[in-house]
Amino acid sequence: MITDSDLTRTGLAAQGTGRVLVLACGALAYEILAIRAANGLTHLDLHCLPAILHNHPRRIAPAVEAEVMARQEDYDSIFVAYADCGTGGQLQATCDRLGVEMIAGPHCYAFFDGLDRFAARDEIDAFYLTDFLARQFDAFVTKPLGLDRHPDLRDMYFQHYSKLVYLSQTEDAALMTKARAAADALGLKFEHRPTGYGDLEKALTSI
Repeated sequence: MITDSDLTRTGLAAQGTGRVLVLACGALAYEILAIRAANGLTHLDLHCLPAILHNHPRRIAPAVEAEVMARQEDYDSIFVAYADCGTGGQLQATCDRLGVEMIAGPHCYAFFDGLDRFAARDEIDAFYLTDFLARQFDAFVTKPLGLDRHPDLRDMYFQHYSKLVYLSQTEDAALMTKARAAADALGLKFEHRPTGYGDLEKALTSI
C-alpha cells in the first residue's frame, strides 16, 4: 500500500552506492512507486515536483534544473521522469546540458500508450485522461479552465474534440466511473484503453 510518507520521501544517499534519484512529475508518483515495488527497484529514490506545473509548462525546465543542482551530489545519477510536457524542447535541452537522462516522448499520454502506437494514431480530436487526471479532474481541468464558474465556456474550449480517451494504468472501477463522468461533463464520447505503465516501466527498469 502506498502511503503519504512514500510520496514525500526522497531517501538521500551518498554517491558510490548505486543510488539513483528519479525526479518526477507529481502526476506520476503512484505509478513510479508501484513500478518500483513490483520490480524490486530498491536502488531508486523518488522526489516529485508539483503536478500543477503542467498548467505552466515554461516553469518545468527551471524547476527540474533547480532540483538537479540541489541533489546531484547525493546520487550516482538522476533520471528525469518527465516527457517534454509542453516545454517546446526546453526540458530536453536542460537535461542535456546537465548531463541527466529523461524519458522520451511528448507527454505522459504517449509513453503510457507506447510512443510508436500513440504517434500512429495521430488523434488530434482526442482529450486524454490518465488515472491521475481521472482522480484529479476537477482540480486540473474543471477549476483551472473556469468551467465550475462559467460552464458556458465548455463548448468553446472543447469544440474541436470529439472524444475523451481514458488511458488507464490500473483496473479501478471508481476511476472508470470518474473518467466516464468527465467525458459526460465535457460533452465528449468516451473511450477506454487500458495501457498499464507502458514505456514508463521500461524506462525505470533500465536504470
